[in-house]
Amino acid sequence: MEVVHTTTFAYSEPVTASYNEARMTPVSDAGQQVQSVQVQVQPTTWAHDYGDYWGTTVTAFEVLEPHSRLVLRARCTVEVGDQPVPDAMVGWTVLGGDEVLDTFAAFLADTETTQVPDDVAALALDAAGGLDPRDAAEAICLAVRDRLDYVPGVTTAHTPAGVAWEARQGVCQDMAHLCAGALRSVGIPARYVSGYVHPRPDAPVGATVEGESHAWVEWWVGGWYGYDPTNRRPAGRDHIVLGRGREYRDVAPLVGVYAGAAGSVLDVTVEITRLR
Repeated sequence: MEVVHTTTFAYSEPVTASYNEARMTPVSDAGQQVQSVQVQVQPTTWAHDYGDYWGTTVTAFEVLEPHSRLVLRARCTVEVGDQPVPDAMVGWTVLGGDEVLDTFAAFLADTETTQVPDDVAALALDAAGGLDPRDAAEAICLAVRDRLDYVPGVTTAHTPAGVAWEARQGVCQDMAHLCAGALRSVGIPARYVSGYVHPRPDAPVGATVEGESHAWVEWWVGGWYGYDPTNRRPAGRDHIVLGRGREYRDVAPLVGVYAGAAGSVLDVTVEITRLR
């Protein structure tokens, strides 16, 4: 698939400088291979790429001249296959052992954003009752998802899971945060995934469609496995991974600051084309 992700900032008056980090380069792993990627910034003074703590490619860039408009366009081509299924599933005893607790400590401890209320933890425990960890993980995600309505505009990407739960409304980031917290509450390591999803599986090859930035979760029960709670299904060939972390802040597609008193208008578009 080819993805073109364009972010445009239009400022009400020229700003004097801008400092930014973009996470718009997909990962290459067993489930997907990046064939090409190009990140363009206009205007720009300098830019360089590096890998962050979570293994995500970051494009850091600065604009050190007055500008009224900033355009960031990331174009990538990715070969996406079926996600690998873990060879061996582990049981609850292994998940509670010291080796797992030490190895996956970052994905078992909650942040302020993923910490779930007591009733969500109780819901997760009830959903997991009598099931092995693999089946329990999916049951937990479905139990959480079934109690939330997908409603854009109610929350932001930084809204704590508990706030979204109280409203019983949210979008993909909220559902991923809630599911990650619920999984961790029963001892299943879980990580937040940032990426794209092709919204039309029936779209013909070569047709460009309006895509979406998306978020889902991966859990570890002997190997990592991706699941999209928003769409109630495993991550598949229509999912492209940009980064993985504990929560949205670890893998935000674009963060930055600018110098100046101007206000700004943000416009984001994602175009996805299935190439074969």
